[in-house]
Amino acid sequence: MITIITEHWGELLSGLGYTLGSSVIALIGSLVIGTVFALMEISTYKWVRGIGRTYVEIIRNIPLLVITMGFYVIVPTFFVKIDGFTAGTIGLMIYTSAFIAETIRAGIEAVSTGQMEGARSVGLTYSQAMIHIILPQAVKMVIPPLGNQFINLVKNSSVLAFVAGFDLMYQGKIIASTTFNTFDTYLAVGVFYLIITMPLSYLMRYLEKKWVTA
Repeated sequence: MITIITEHWGELLSGLGYTLGSSVIALIGSLVIGTVFALMEISTYKWVRGIGRTYVEIIRNIPLLVITMGFYVIVPTFFVKIDGFTAGTIGLMIYTSAFIAETIRAGIEAVSTGQMEGARSVGLTYSQAMIHIILPQAVKMVIPPLGNQFINLVKNSSVLAFVAGFDLMYQGKIIASTTFNTFDTYLAVGVFYLIITMPLSYLMRYLEKKWVTA
């Protein structure tokens, strides 16, 4: 494994950069999209709730690879040309957003209804109460499951390897095919994934202790 890392340091480091880039973009995007659809799921309007619920149920029940290949094959064919990195990142973002939507929805519903009633009674609109009162409490409650989703997102970024996204797994495939040392190559790739996921795991535990127990 050490030999693979030292001889192919440049390729692995490049793959790490693409994996980090895709993960950060998808994380931010899925958090925003997931929050929007979580709010739609609890909307007072039935048709809005229907759209939110339909989105979440459909996306959660389609494999990530199928969603990614849809963006990689269908979008360039009928709409606009995009590369593998972009297609993979969008697929990862859309897929993860459905799970984040369910996590945040559960957090919102766990907040006492009296919080919203109290906020409305002092003159806040529904949107203001949701943004300033309900959502901050909901996010604190769901830090552990959100952390799990973020870590899963990083690991799921390996889907980019199937669409030539130049990520860690893609570089590992190239190295393994040229060195014929499959075991050591993927062991090295696994170590690089640990370099990303372990600090993220400790960060989420820190936030959980700081915010959830506060």
